[in-house]
Amino acid sequence: MENKITAEGIIHEALHCKGKMYGSDYPVQVFPHHIQDIIYATGECLNYPIDYIAASLCFVLSVGIGNTHVAKLKEGWSERAILYIALIGRPGVNKSHPLSFAFHPLFEHDAKNAVTFKKEIKEYEQLLYLSRKEREEQGINELPNEPVLKKFVVSDITPESLAFIHENNKRGICLYTDELASWFKNFNRYTKGSEEQFWLSLYNGKPIILDRRGSKNSVSVKNSFIGVIGTIQHGVLREMAKGERNQNGFLDRILFVLPNNLEKQYWSEQHLSRHVIPTWNNLMQKLINQEYLTDDNGDIIPVELYFQEDARKRLYDWQRENTDQCNREINETLMGIYSKLEIYAIRFCLILQVARWLCGEASKDSIDLVSVEGAIELVGYYQKTARKVQQIIASSATLEQLPSDKQRLYNALPSDFSTAEGIQVASQFSISADSFKRMLSDFKDGLLDNYKHGRYRKLL
Repeated sequence: MENKITAEGIIHEALHCKGKMYGSDYPVQVFPHHIQDIIYATGECLNYPIDYIAASLCFVLSVGIGNTHVAKLKEGWSERAILYIALIGRPGVNKSHPLSFAFHPLFEHDAKNAVTFKKEIKEYEQLLYLSRKEREEQGINELPNEPVLKKFVVSDITPESLAFIHENNKRGICLYTDELASWFKNFNRYTKGSEEQFWLSLYNGKPIILDRRGSKNSVSVKNSFIGVIGTIQHGVLREMAKGERNQNGFLDRILFVLPNNLEKQYWSEQHLSRHVIPTWNNLMQKLINQEYLTDDNGDIIPVELYFQEDARKRLYDWQRENTDQCNREINETLMGIYSKLEIYAIRFCLILQVARWLCGEASKDSIDLVSVEGAIELVGYYQKTARKVQQIIASSATLEQLPSDKQRLYNALPSDFSTAEGIQVASQFSISADSFKRMLSDFKDGLLDNYKHGRYRKLL
């Protein structure tokens, strides 16, 4: 069958090549053009790695959507845009700044709400001090409801506090942490395994029901929406996989963002266009300001986006291909990851459709074929990074099995070094040049990438 050359195909391939020019496998071309422009502009002018800024913008879009829209595959099966994302990289490779840039509209929204809340709570407390007679004299017959603080972003907090904050903003919230290690290291701080199960449940948007003494302290969120994003270093991935997390499906639910051969960059002399930041802020403000319906209990009634027939057929065809791949996969961990990515495929369809509507490139009456194709490309990226992460975890186990002197030497080596530089580091441990060269063969087994003659890059 002869492949047709189309204008759309040429544009798609050109955008894909542009991403490759930046050394990125992230399929930036799946996003609407306004968002692509933001990704490439911040990459060129602010040295934001393409993978980090693209994934961060996608995550913030998902939080902006929250419980207001769902992708409806069929009766009884709807998916919300909940994402769990980890940005992986060594210190100094610019992980945090892309996150902060993407989150700026949410930070601004929360800051304004905090100012309004302080004013309202002060006025409310002043009313409480008045007697009934004094209130009636001011024309106040009944006390108003106590003001609540509605916010999108939280960090490093207990499930109980998280539940109370979510009840105040049933649209949805997110956990933002610069060091994701602090999130999973706290899972067993109170009751072993309970907090991990809490997050496994939230991934599926399960209800949050928290009963405490007195009805005032009881919390009920019918449809939870709590996304998670943060940064993590290569060396901590092994810690993340400890216990049952690499077997109970916890790691399967995390989308790992892992750029190719990322190194610290020289400062760019290019200046960011003045329209880039306002464009992102305005897009998110438009999304946040979208009105939505609620039921008698104050729960959001989401807009349901069904799939157009050709889009539905393409998604089903892809799922069959993915199922065949799962059945061929001998690694049970990867099989579990590929299966979970089917859920993410539906969620990406929703995010891309709403994003394209936001930028004036599509409607949001239904999910079309363009969004499905984009979602499939995103899933392909996260399949690749999942395999890389499993290799890193296995390499960490290899390092732990080495003698202590070799572990110390490996940890002392710079992230990127020449043979001569390695010999110099080895001399500090009284290791001869010949001995160091022999050690390199031990390190090559999943610990070093000998990417060109005489040069090595650490994989942990």
